[in-house]
Amino acid sequence: MLLSKIVENIEAISIDGSLDIDISSLVYDSRKVEAGSLFVCMKGAKFDAHEKASEVVANGAVALIVEDDVDVTGVTVIKVKNSRNTLALCSAAWFDYPAKKLTVIGITGTKGKTTTAHMVKSILEAGGNKVGMIGTMGTFIGQEKIPTQNTTPESYILHSLFNDMANAGCKYVVMEASSQGFKMHRTDGIIFDYAAFLNISPDHISPEEHPDFEDYLDCKSLMFAQSKEVVVNIDADRWQDALKRFDGKPHGISVKTKTDLYAENIKMIWTEEVLGISFDTHGDIEDSFELGIPGEFNVENALIAMELTSLVGADINAIKQGLKTVYVKGRTQLLRCATSITTMVIDYAHNALSMEELLKTLRAYNPERLVCLFGGGGNKPKARRYDMGSRAGKYADYTILTTDNPRFEEIDDINAEIIEGIEAFGGKYEIIIDRTEAIHHLLETAGKNDIIALIGKGHEEYQDIKGVKYHFSEQEVVEEYMKNH
Repeated sequence: MLLSKIVENIEAISIDGSLDIDISSLVYDSRKVEAGSLFVCMKGAKFDAHEKASEVVANGAVALIVEDDVDVTGVTVIKVKNSRNTLALCSAAWFDYPAKKLTVIGITGTKGKTTTAHMVKSILEAGGNKVGMIGTMGTFIGQEKIPTQNTTPESYILHSLFNDMANAGCKYVVMEASSQGFKMHRTDGIIFDYAAFLNISPDHISPEEHPDFEDYLDCKSLMFAQSKEVVVNIDADRWQDALKRFDGKPHGISVKTKTDLYAENIKMIWTEEVLGISFDTHGDIEDSFELGIPGEFNVENALIAMELTSLVGADINAIKQGLKTVYVKGRTQLLRCATSITTMVIDYAHNALSMEELLKTLRAYNPERLVCLFGGGGNKPKARRYDMGSRAGKYADYTILTTDNPRFEEIDDINAEIIEGIEAFGGKYEIIIDRTEAIHHLLETAGKNDIIALIGKGHEEYQDIKGVKYHFSEQEVVEEYMKNH
């Protein structure tokens, strides 16, 4: 591709050299430079790629995009204000603007992005569409899963994925849009056909991410400067600030007040097939629905998904089917294979706040016993262990302490700190170190009217012990047990 085509939408401070040259690859990792590469020099927290300028030219790069002056000759050098923004715009051009070939649906918020994205995908698929999804759980092209490192991948990877989705016949892509994705310019230039704001609370505040809450909120708000239609949870704190860059009129959802779409008559459902919620809606959609995920807070997520997909054009039957059958691996995931014995869920909760939210949600179904199984992560803040133990002691009737990802710490030491928290609330517990054995024990002793929560691993399929990651899947353990018993 000609360099002039790749940089057609960027704003250059200066251009030294010709744009009328062929480019073989667009690269931002110096190790991947080849003859004919365009190399983008980006600055990171620990590394500045400008230091590799001479090396990448020696290895075949014929053009560089830089923020700072570099001492190279014989190649085209394009100086820009922000290399990350430029990479995003060049990546879109490199793949021939694949986002324009898709309906792009973006979802941002502190909590609920993954669940809401799965709801949107489930509804659109129920309507017969092939859907792409990018987020915390990786990337999905239809049912094919592709591992990705970040909730919002680097811009080049993002446009590569869009291109793969368009080529695979996807009509829609649902994106979890993270604050870091906007801060690091990964989504620059992408127009969101539909976007949603779920909620905001302090998170990702550190020297490496956001210096304070206002920076975190401001980065969230960047999404809505590049959005055509917006759905917002008007029950959320500071939603007006989050939408300060949006020019249009948003579509509101609520579980507390009348707005464009709101819910009433919220009830819990607990059967062999469903541990979830039923509710009625009014406004843009007048009907009754069942949601196949527990927790009243998920009604807000469901309303967001319903309004988004309704705007896209989904019919009522697809919305009903999609919500009832939605499945989020590792997030209050009901193990249907075990329902003949007991109600067992897997959840990724791995701190005190998420654990308390989970246990309170499950307690609301009034089980005969609420039993939780969990361990603590090694080489992580030790206060987290006491805090998680205290939530188990407060909300669960019984706790099994076991192995999570001990990493380089001793499991007994980790569990001893959890026990302090459990005992502070008079909780009952026992220790079964082997997690498979612990799950088998629960399946052998649980009652039909109990709810069992397997906490901490969620979608993970490994255990990290002494620097080695061993394959481990709680779902597989339960499925294997049920097959043999």
